[in-house]
Amino acid sequence: MTEIIESFNPILIFVAVILTIMASYTALDLFTLIKPSERNQKFLFLGGTFSLGIGIWIMNFIGMIAININASGSYNIPLTLLSMIFGISFTGMAFNRVIDRQLKTGNLFAGSFFLTMAVLSIHVTGMFAVGMNVQFSPSIFLISALIIFVSFLFSLWMLFYSKSLSYSRPIWIKPLSALIFTGAIVEGYFLLIRSSSFYSNGEISRGGSPETSLIYLVFFAGILILSGLIASSTLISKRLEASDTNLHDIQAALDESSIVAITDPKGVITYVNDKFVEISKYEEHELLGKNHNILNSGFHPPEFFQDLWKTIGSGEIWKGEIRNKAKDGSFYWVDTTIVPFLNKKNKPYQYVSIRTDISALKSAAASLKSSLKDVNDIKFALDQSSIIAFTDEKGTITNVNEKFCEISQYSREELIGQNHSILNSGLHSKEFFKNLWKTIGQGEVWKGEIRNKAKDGSYYWVHTTIVPFLNANGKPYQYLSIRNDITERKKTEEVLHQQDKLAAVGQLAAGVAHEIRNPLTTMKGYTEFLQLEETHEERQEYLSIILDEIDRVNNIVEDFMVLAKPKAAELEERDIIPIIKNVVSFLEFEARNRNVKIGFEYQQDIIQIECDENRLKQVLLNFIKNGIEAMPDGGNITVRAGIINNQVQIAIKDTGVGIPQEKLKNIGEPFFTTKKNGNGLGLMVSFKIIESHNGKVFIESELNKGTTFNIVLPAKSA
Repeated sequence: MTEIIESFNPILIFVAVILTIMASYTALDLFTLIKPSERNQKFLFLGGTFSLGIGIWIMNFIGMIAININASGSYNIPLTLLSMIFGISFTGMAFNRVIDRQLKTGNLFAGSFFLTMAVLSIHVTGMFAVGMNVQFSPSIFLISALIIFVSFLFSLWMLFYSKSLSYSRPIWIKPLSALIFTGAIVEGYFLLIRSSSFYSNGEISRGGSPETSLIYLVFFAGILILSGLIASSTLISKRLEASDTNLHDIQAALDESSIVAITDPKGVITYVNDKFVEISKYEEHELLGKNHNILNSGFHPPEFFQDLWKTIGSGEIWKGEIRNKAKDGSFYWVDTTIVPFLNKKNKPYQYVSIRTDISALKSAAASLKSSLKDVNDIKFALDQSSIIAFTDEKGTITNVNEKFCEISQYSREELIGQNHSILNSGLHSKEFFKNLWKTIGQGEVWKGEIRNKAKDGSYYWVHTTIVPFLNANGKPYQYLSIRNDITERKKTEEVLHQQDKLAAVGQLAAGVAHEIRNPLTTMKGYTEFLQLEETHEERQEYLSIILDEIDRVNNIVEDFMVLAKPKAAELEERDIIPIIKNVVSFLEFEARNRNVKIGFEYQQDIIQIECDENRLKQVLLNFIKNGIEAMPDGGNITVRAGIINNQVQIAIKDTGVGIPQEKLKNIGEPFFTTKKNGNGLGLMVSFKIIESHNGKVFIESELNKGTTFNIVLPAKSA
């Protein structure tokens, strides 16, 4: 093998560099058009890849011809084509990694690596294409590859990864990038030449004239590159033409629908459209050269415009509503958007304001606001005083106010979507509600009083007015119910009713009790006398029965006397625990005879209250005896005592037959009783005794499960 001494033809090298610059610029121009273009992305990518791949190949190919080598006239066509394919393929892989990808360092490095491989593969394959054996200096070869890699890396970063440069796209960035690309390719060519030694394989047969082949190849490469430039220019022209058409269409649409003005950086008007002239009532020549102070209505404070100018002066878009004054002195409102256009220094060089006339809207809004204020005032008054609910035509609740939630103890979410049966207390009959629905279904207003049940089971009364809202056909499409809480009034009526009954009982007691007690005393005395003298056992039993009945009648008279002239309670501080124990112990014998077990549970060892001990015992005896009598077949009575929330609570629970709900509300009324032989006075007297102790009695009952009498008394502080 013979080493070949190389020399360069400067003209061919110059032609190769020029063609490479043209190819690089064409390729980069096509690549930068890919993102904005939606239709021609594949064509642009293929064109850019082909152009840059040929550019890299032509630098190496013409550069190899420019070397004066004895064998330079002979080419291996398949290897030459293979080197061209290498260049185009690696270029495609490189830009596939950087175009329309996420801004990742890995993509940038991969693109630079593939471009470096394009240069190296073309160079090495080109050497073999001309029949050369090449030996590279490893150090120079690595340095050459590194320099090529860094050059491509910097250029790709400028074009696709630098946020400031890729956003602003300065005019110099593509030419500079093309020069850097060309520099990397040329630099790679010379460095790789310097890092290698050439040896011929012996005698190489010559083909045709090298000059003729060179001319054809250079001409062919030039045609390819010029074709790329022409295609690029054609695409840009089409894009500009399409952009101009779009701009004209947008301007026409804006002129038809919006009030448009353009001002310089100082706010001097440089352009207005016809709608601006029409609404301001100024002529165009009266507006141009002026600023917007000519339209100032005096409505907005100086700070309003200071904030406006501060916003657009910093390059930000301002949006807001402005009241302007026309030439004839009339006022009009415009919804305004002011867009600043920035120069290369990011400073506004003009402002475009796009306005929409909203005068009619503002007038309607003011009228609506006044109407809404009236409606809100009425709504506020109703919300403060009444319980409001809206339902649809089927009675489904669609809205409620806070007072409805407050009195029903349901949340708004629990009520909406339900109907009013959720509040049904069971007091009113089905006919009651049928009549209600018949009335409002005919479009008439219904008024009445309803007892409802709250979420916690308590009852409340409301005076209700239901107003139907009618559609065009005269049919209700929704109902408004306005309720007022009359629970206290109903309680007062109940108290007055009870008092009327008590007054009647009192009058009866006052007139009859004393007349009955005197004969009873005489009857009891003679009966006891006869009992002392009587020795016959059967007659003794009869006399005992007579005495028991006399005591029973006497107790009834005592109850009458309490009603006629209540005895003032004499309250003293006492421990309730021994009092209850005493009563339970007293009734244990009777309970055992009836197969009833009495249990007493208490939370504290000492529970102090102020009470009349004897009268409180009377209440406890009455309630426990009622429990025993409510269990004819036996059962259990549990007495519990404790302090809850600073109140003494005594619960007497039996497992008897229970009391029906419809009768439960009448317990405690005079002459009302659930027992066959009762007169209803015992419970009434017991209730009055507890009331005289500033306490209350609550009754809970369930049929066939039992009844609980709950006594609540104020606790005595330690």
